[in-house]
Amino acid sequence: MASDINYQDGPDFSRRDESPAEDEPIHSPGSPRQTEYERIGGRTGSSFLQTLIHLLKGNIGTGLLGLPLAVKNAGLVLGPLSLLAMGIVAVHCMNLLVRCAHHLSAKMGKPFLSYGDAVEYGMENVSWLSRHSLWGRRVVNMFLNITQLGFCCVYFVFLSDNVKQVVETANGTTGNCHNNQTAVIVPSYDSRLYMLFFLPFIIVLVFIRNLKYLAPLSLVANISMCVSLVLIYYYCLTKNYQKKDSVIPNLHQVLPLENKMQNPRNFTTVLYLGMGIVTTLYISLGTIGYIGFGEHIRGSITLNLPLCWLYQAVKLLYSFGIYITYALQFYVSAEILIPPAVARCGPRWALMVDLSIRVALVVLTCALAILIPELDLVISLVGSVSSSALALIIPPLLQIITFHNEDMKLWVMVKDIGISLIGFVGFVAGTYISIQEIVARNSSRHNGTHLQLL
Repeated sequence: MASDINYQDGPDFSRRDESPAEDEPIHSPGSPRQTEYERIGGRTGSSFLQTLIHLLKGNIGTGLLGLPLAVKNAGLVLGPLSLLAMGIVAVHCMNLLVRCAHHLSAKMGKPFLSYGDAVEYGMENVSWLSRHSLWGRRVVNMFLNITQLGFCCVYFVFLSDNVKQVVETANGTTGNCHNNQTAVIVPSYDSRLYMLFFLPFIIVLVFIRNLKYLAPLSLVANISMCVSLVLIYYYCLTKNYQKKDSVIPNLHQVLPLENKMQNPRNFTTVLYLGMGIVTTLYISLGTIGYIGFGEHIRGSITLNLPLCWLYQAVKLLYSFGIYITYALQFYVSAEILIPPAVARCGPRWALMVDLSIRVALVVLTCALAILIPELDLVISLVGSVSSSALALIIPPLLQIITFHNEDMKLWVMVKDIGISLIGFVGFVAGTYISIQEIVARNSSRHNGTHLQLL
């Protein structure tokens, strides 16, 4: 049954059981595709600037602050080069995904397609895959939910770690920013208690159901995070350098953001501009942060900042930005999980069901964060399990099945297969190493607790 809840700025034709209005042009699967993409059903939604803000917000998060640790693990030369290569490949895959979605939406007569829709319609282009096309959508939606809710778990861990450090060192905070001492001054409480503290505030935040209304908050969060990043750069560049003895850009928000644009043909400009900024930040902060803190770099560079009022404020400002970003990451999973549930109830219960699912999902992410309260491990596991599949494996394969009947060049197919193979190797190896590290740290923590009890 239809509900009266407005999930987005325009009508939702992303599900197979819905179609454009009768007065809109319908393109049969066999009709020639449009030479230039134009969304069916008009232009309503986010502006160019709003979309750019959301794109930056979705890619400049906790993973950025963990890149100095990634550079430490990869090396000062290989690390930045790997980040540059990953940025180029990720942007290329984003562009592939948008092109495939445009082609398939015009071919099927849909105003826009979700990631799952694009994979499902793409599989229908191949005779031996068409009968399994629905499973393609389900697998993509599963990975999307794992990734986005996994990022939400990371945000709980980040908020608790940084606010915990600020609160528990408050009595030792001074005006001297040259002393990098980070000793705890007041009794320390478990970081999981801080996660429970943030839980009701995040629940209230995700009650904002329309992406358009998140834009003002997203702009404020971007400003606060930009100020924080400037100060972090300043500290890393001006401190005395020490002598020294898996992050993938968030591709899964590309189609949700493109689907909300007033003029989707401008999204390519947004994509290249936004991801150019993001890649530059990734490489520069990862390199400078590692040079500045050396072997002592932690899972988030904010935890290495000194105990002065200026940099304590930096942690709080960035934490505020991450708090707002939670809603944007949550939005993707909400768009997948909530509409089918609401459609099964009457208008009377639609709002109650919607809000109840939102509360349940937030509680779930908090519970998972409590189970693995290690920021670097959560980032690594989420990136390996789902981000590799969604950002590197699926888009090139989607291009092959979408355009294989349209004189696709051999070198393009070889390139796509190569990118997917690299993504698959990263998926398997990264997941194995992340799980192995989680088990090792949990065993070490358990043994330490056991010895203390003895």
